Order: sequence, then structure tokens, then C-alpha cells
Amino acid sequence: MNDTPSSKRFRQADIAARAGVSVSTVSRVLANEPGISDDVRRQILKVANELGYPVKAGSKAAPGSLALIASHGVTGGLSVFYEGIVEGLRSEAAGEGMPFDIRLVREAKATPDAVREHVGSVGARGLFLVGIDPGEALGNWLQESRTPVVLVNGTDPLMRFDGVSPSNFFGAYAATRRLIDAGHRRILHLTGSHRQTIRERIRGFEAAVASGGGEARVIHLPFETNASIEAHQATLAALTEDAGFTAAFCMNDFVAVGVLEAVAEAGRRVPDDFAIVGFDDLPCAEMANPRIATMLVDRVALGREAVAMMQHRFRNPDAPARHVSHGVVPIAGGTLKEGPR
Repeated sequence: MNDTPSSKRFRQADIAARAGVSVSTVSRVLANEPGISDDVRRQILKVANELGYPVKAGSKAAPGSLALIASHGVTGGLSVFYEGIVEGLRSEAAGEGMPFDIRLVREAKATPDAVREHVGSVGARGLFLVGIDPGEALGNWLQESRTPVVLVNGTDPLMRFDGVSPSNFFGAYAATRRLIDAGHRRILHLTGSHRQTIRERIRGFEAAVASGGGEARVIHLPFETNASIEAHQATLAALTEDAGFTAAFCMNDFVAVGVLEAVAEAGRRVPDDFAIVGFDDLPCAEMANPRIATMLVDRVALGREAVAMMQHRFRNPDAPARHVSHGVVPIAGGTLKEGPR
């Protein structure tokens, strides 16, 4: 039997082989991402049409966008947290026929001149700032230039820009209530970031402890360091100074891993003597022994939501800014006995 478009379901690999390019290049063209030469783009689309591979109609007219993503402070790479967001951004942009490109940047380097250059280099109309809180200069330029912006895992206290984030205040409140409902009243919170999203988690923690009549201590870790090691050292110091604390809510799961190690080193049993709740449900939470109780952030959903918000902004450039918060889900783990003690 001959393989013809009517008898075989062709894949992107088949297009790549016939066009003489990589599968990733085919994927980028079909997702309408910029950065591919016109000749290569035309050849891939020609082959795709010949093979009967579905190509989104009318996608060439769709306005393009650029995602500037905060690089990891220690490695300079993409953090585990943002990998899921990128997946959601890519898949939703492809489904909507939105040309899409990505750049990793240090937040301190996200100046108006640098952002203008990034946007211009790919001909983007819209901008996703992922894990980047625009400073005063950048915020003013974005407003003046009327650039469509969506903050992903970020919030603007002045509500100048659209944004989507986990429900950081309510998520932290719920996480801390889990500890209170388990009978804990003296609770540590380990945190360490200048970002508004993390400040919201501190507020949620303090509100929850106040609602339960307990005692809270916030331990601020150095910013852009090895969070797990810093959390380990800070927790040991806190427990040495005051052995009365019986639980910790951590700003993320990396911090929770460090707390778990410190508690064991201090001779406490988890969760009998000391309970821990993290945030984000990162892979390290599942790999820890015992598994860390945490709060699940659906990072792929955040990316998808951001694309939908950008599409809305393209259609309604003068609409008031919106912020969408996604609820977080408690994940059980061996670092917390749920229910009354």
C-alpha cells in the first residue's frame, strides 16, 4: 500500500525529513514563531500542505508576541517553576495562531531600552513579562508606548497592566491554616524575595496565624542565593534559639527541602514533632523523604490564561486592566498530619 496523504497520518517528523530541516524548526513554523527565514517558512508550509498536515488558516495575520522570562538568579537558566508556564504559553499561542518568541533576561536588565530592543528584534506587538515586576522606568515606558502587556506570575500594585498569578495571599492563608488545623500555634515562615507575589504569601501567612491566635515568626532569607541551604541554616538557628516552634510554612518547595533537612539534624521527628508545608508542588517536593505537603500551582494553566488575556488586550486595547488569580490546591505529604492533633 502506498503512503499518500489519504492513507497515512503524517507527523511533523515527516515534514522535517521532506523539507530537510529539524523537527524543532517545523514545530516553530507551525506555531507561527518568529526567527525563521521566509524561504524556510514557505518551504515547510508547502510540504505541510502537500502532505495534508493541518495548518491553521489565517494565522499569518495574527499579531505576534514576545515573552521575557526571568532567568534563574544562580544558574542564569530557566527555573523549574517557569518551565510549566512556558509550556502553557507555547501550546496556547500555537493553538491561537499567535506568532510567539521567548527571551531569558535578568530582571535588573529589563530596562526600557533593552525591552524595546527585544520587542523590535522579533517584531512583536504584545509582551509577556514572566516573573518580572516592571520597575518605574519600564512601567512608564510600557504605558507611554501603549504596548499590550500581560504580567505572568506577577502583579502590578497600580493595576496598569493585565496579569495572571497563583492566588498567593489565599494560597498562603490556606497552607498556614492546614498547620493551624493540625494543632500548631507557633509557626515559622521562611521567605526571601523582593517580588510582590512573595509579599502576598507573607501577608497570607500572617493573616492565617492571627486568625488562629498563634505566634508567627517570619525569617527573611538572602535573595538570589541557594534557597535550600539558606533555609537549612536559618531553621537550625531558629530552633536552637527557641525550641517552641513546631511548624513551618515555606515560600516554596526548595525552601521546604532545606527546612526538612534542618529539622532532622535538630533531632526532631517529622511530622510528629515538627510539620512543614511548602508551595508550588515542584518536583523536589515529591522527591523529598518524606514527601513534602505543599500547595499545587498549575503553571501550565497560568501560561494558557496569559495568552487568552493577551488576545483580549489585542481586541480591546483601551479596556481597564484585569488581574486573574488561579486557586492553588493542597497536596498531602508526609511532613504534615492533617486534622487535629
